Amino acid sequence: MNSSVVISGVGLWTPAHSITNEELVDSYNAWAEQYNALHADAIEQGELEAKPLSSAAFIEKASGIKSRYIYSKEGALDIDRMRPLLSPRGDDEVSHQAEMAIAAANKALAAANKTPADIDMVIVSCAYTQRSYPAIAIEVQSALGIEGFGFDMLVACSAATFGLQRAVDAVKAGTAKGVLVINPELTSAQVNYMDRDSHFIFGDVATATVVELAETCQSDHSFEVLSTKCVTSYSNNIRSNFGYLTRVTDEDPYGADKLFHQNGRKVFKEVCPMAADHIESHLNSEGIEISQLKRWWLHQANINMNLLISKRLLGRDATLEEAPVVLDEYANTASAGSIIAFAKYHEDLQQGDIGVICSFGAGYSIGSLILKKR
Repeated sequence: MNSSVVISGVGLWTPAHSITNEELVDSYNAWAEQYNALHADAIEQGELEAKPLSSAAFIEKASGIKSRYIYSKEGALDIDRMRPLLSPRGDDEVSHQAEMAIAAANKALAAANKTPADIDMVIVSCAYTQRSYPAIAIEVQSALGIEGFGFDMLVACSAATFGLQRAVDAVKAGTAKGVLVINPELTSAQVNYMDRDSHFIFGDVATATVVELAETCQSDHSFEVLSTKCVTSYSNNIRSNFGYLTRVTDEDPYGADKLFHQNGRKVFKEVCPMAADHIESHLNSEGIEISQLKRWWLHQANINMNLLISKRLLGRDATLEEAPVVLDEYANTASAGSIIAFAKYHEDLQQGDIGVICSFGAGYSIGSLILKKR
């Protein structure tokens, strides 16, 4: 019996709406000018700071991002609102996030040549879930007609790789025969569109993967999971304080600190070497040389971070074939970024080719999987 575990299918669901840097900057600058005009006296007296203006060129240079997809574009560019507008759904309706998850899950199942009957475990792993309970994973499980169990995981931008490690462990242990790991990243609800330094970072998307034993795999493109590795190290440099305790602390539930915020310079300085060391030590533990890697499916947060990490490992700049970039189109999609890269750039690999999926983010958290094309 072949007991190796494989990723047999991957699904990518992309929202219908997108926002370019130019659109985003036009909206932000109009809001900033309105804010500065309304608070001119306080700004002049030093009681408030004027809001700085932005540019599309600044965003692309700082991040490599040119556009981002968004689940609901309505309201996001309205200077009197500055956040997306979603219609509330009743308890008996499919939730927004589950809708995204189901769409990606169906694509992954089709790629793996599987039906819901082949799955008995569902993990929804992402940066945010829209409610505490019942778990989005259980809602998705019910909607797809999957018998078994499901649960949610929140590990910020590393949620997808952490979820995949849990799936691999479950299949190895025999506690699941087939696992759906889904990453419905509805990040736009947590974006501060009134902050020049972060309003451009995130986009919405949903990805999904199917994990199973090699002996049950029926897909055209599958990858043996040679090894997984996850690590966390506590840091406050990437944070969102939104939570249920706000009700009893009497704070503004939608204040700036309740949305995504970070110390970008510290994150860049600290995470890049951590991620490079993590990948190198993971490969070394499996006796794999960096030169043996055909593909790097890296977390898509910032192009400069990825360039630095790959250069530190390779001793040179990685080519786009070696380390595909999707953040120019998708922006930072939290945990889904590395899976988007995998979804779009895996079919060209040949049998025996080795690649690494790696994500890193708040926590700090870093997760990686070493894969071999079957």
